[in-house]
Amino acid sequence: MQGQTTSVSFDGREIRLTTGRYAPQAGGSVLIECGDTSVLVTATKGQCREGTDFLPLSCDYEERLYAAGRIPGSFMRREGRPPERATLISRLIDRPLRPLFPSWMRDEIQVVATCLSLDERVPADVLAVTGSSMATLLAGIPFNGPMAAVRVGLLGDDFVLNPSFREIERGDLDLVVAGTPDGVVMVEAGSNQLSEQDVIEAIDFGYEAVNELIKSQESIIKESGLTQVKPENREVDVTIPAYLEKNCTKPISSLLKEFKLSKEERDLKLEEIKSTCAEKIDSLKDDNEVKKLISSNSKLLGTSFKALTKKLMRDQIIKEGKRVDGRSLDEVREISAEAGVLPKRVHGSGLFQRGLTQVLSTATLGTPSDAQEMDDLNPSQDKTYIHHYNFPPYSVGETRPMRTPGRREVGHGALAERSILPVLPPKESFPYVLRVVSEVLSSNGSTSMGSVCGSTIALLDAGVPLKAPVSGAAMGLIKEGNEVKILTDIQGIEDFLGDMDFKVAGTEKGITALQMDMKITGLPVKTIAEAINQAKPARVHILAKMIEAIDKPREALSPHAPRLLSFRIDPELIGTVIGPGGRTIKGITERTNTKIDIEDGGIVTIASHDGVAAEEAQKIIEGLTRKVHEGEVFTGAITRIIPIGAFVEILPGKEGMIHISQLSEARVEKVEDVVKVGDEVTVRVREIDNRGRINLTLRGIPQNGEMPYYPQPTPTPVAPLM
Repeated sequence: MQGQTTSVSFDGREIRLTTGRYAPQAGGSVLIECGDTSVLVTATKGQCREGTDFLPLSCDYEERLYAAGRIPGSFMRREGRPPERATLISRLIDRPLRPLFPSWMRDEIQVVATCLSLDERVPADVLAVTGSSMATLLAGIPFNGPMAAVRVGLLGDDFVLNPSFREIERGDLDLVVAGTPDGVVMVEAGSNQLSEQDVIEAIDFGYEAVNELIKSQESIIKESGLTQVKPENREVDVTIPAYLEKNCTKPISSLLKEFKLSKEERDLKLEEIKSTCAEKIDSLKDDNEVKKLISSNSKLLGTSFKALTKKLMRDQIIKEGKRVDGRSLDEVREISAEAGVLPKRVHGSGLFQRGLTQVLSTATLGTPSDAQEMDDLNPSQDKTYIHHYNFPPYSVGETRPMRTPGRREVGHGALAERSILPVLPPKESFPYVLRVVSEVLSSNGSTSMGSVCGSTIALLDAGVPLKAPVSGAAMGLIKEGNEVKILTDIQGIEDFLGDMDFKVAGTEKGITALQMDMKITGLPVKTIAEAINQAKPARVHILAKMIEAIDKPREALSPHAPRLLSFRIDPELIGTVIGPGGRTIKGITERTNTKIDIEDGGIVTIASHDGVAAEEAQKIIEGLTRKVHEGEVFTGAITRIIPIGAFVEILPGKEGMIHISQLSEARVEKVEDVVKVGDEVTVRVREIDNRGRINLTLRGIPQNGEMPYYPQPTPTPVAPLM
């Protein structure tokens, strides 16, 4: 079956979209390709479930290891639970797609992106995002698209569009921009402390390419003879909203101006206002339509009340420039920070609080063998810095079952991880594997940025020599018509009722990570630039509070943390250190009570709680891998004796043999006549044979400043004269 293929090229890279060929029973499908990377994306709409009062959209990114010519490493040899990277890409698809559906839609929608082939030069994630838009359009689902995404890298001074995996690793920027004809709808980035202006220019550069992909989708729809289904404005019953607006506007407005109220007090008073309105509605004897509407949809009152609260709070910010807690638009909540809050059994800890948001972060130092092995399509095989984020129900005063981490926890952990990565010390100077866990103890907005701040404090408390401390702030936005207000350090209610959640993390020098999500169909780059620039003074202010708690790494590691020594050997000599069947390295670890890891590149890392033992292991390995030359002189102990000679440890772990003929200038009957086990002797390397064996000699070598002792031969008896 032949399909229709459309291509778009920029910067010498071609993206191909094929429709009408694959997955004919899906609502809409597209195969999107670049290089040898192929991603099949489908979109299907189901029926609305009774009682649903939200958009049931699910986005799934499926990895198949056959895409990279690999067989899964699990016991079943089959893909199981999605790896973390697949979960992050699923979120990357969802975030720009979700705000483009109409607010009234309640039908189930499922978008599935499956990576069928992976070219290591072409990441699949941005292709999946663009493909999700095309598949949704082809499915005829009401949608404010098209939408597309591109990646922007920075190599030297040049921006690169859709860079390869290796270019991303070498560059100073990894930025994903998604947009619609109305503007930018999502930004996700990690950068090497780039300035605000550099990041803004990168977003603008990426959005230009996004527009080309949007035009291609519009062209496919037109050439297919299809008509894009634009969301219409549906009429809704306004009886309840109108009643609430008439009777609740004044008390809610007054409550929003009580700036000294705590979050708990404000929530309780809002609930009281809503309950009072519900009682009044129930008491209406003469309005049967209202009562009928309430009984048929018990959620309508709560939904309408939230909508009214949202409208009044937004009006207050737009018209008066005042937020619900009385702060000005660019003001940060009260901050406290503390390092070393837990005993040193925990290698490092930090407590960070901003307003009612409180995060406890811990840092653990591990050995190279603790690195996380990655069984996914990403070319990187392991992770040496890991951040885990936990969000228990008590953090928001709720109860619910404790399950495994969900997509939100995975996403927030990845953002905090990305924020810290650019400031970590190089592996050669600090070879530890690092794990940070952020426990959200209380949440009222921006817990991910709280995790960034807590992580920095914990790592410094653990003695990790960061290049610079990192802080983060969450920015918000309210847009009504042409009026736009940007909010610094948003709290929970502002996140829920606002139009943008924009998180920016970085050092005093520049940005290390940012993430922007929209609830509207797009923003111009100019507005995004204002938000990025407004975030800098907030980050610097927060950073100053953190530095008051701890301004540099602890000089001494926790006594319970492993001690690591790291050095490099010739990769060709790795086999010498390991020995036949691993006997040599096992012997070293048993002798010194250490843990030894050797990487393919020749980097050796020795872990031990005893520094002297680690140094002994290092000397043994250096001895094993040192090249010995003929004529060199060494002093060592006799380790063993055999009938034809004696073995001497000339270097830690490296032995040579003195043949019995080389023990003395005179003839030697037994080796034990000259040396015994434990004797210290000075020897010269006589030769290294073609099998690498070291042959030594004692001949002519002074021992302890004197010539060696040579036993005199027994004189031959002379026969008597006859």
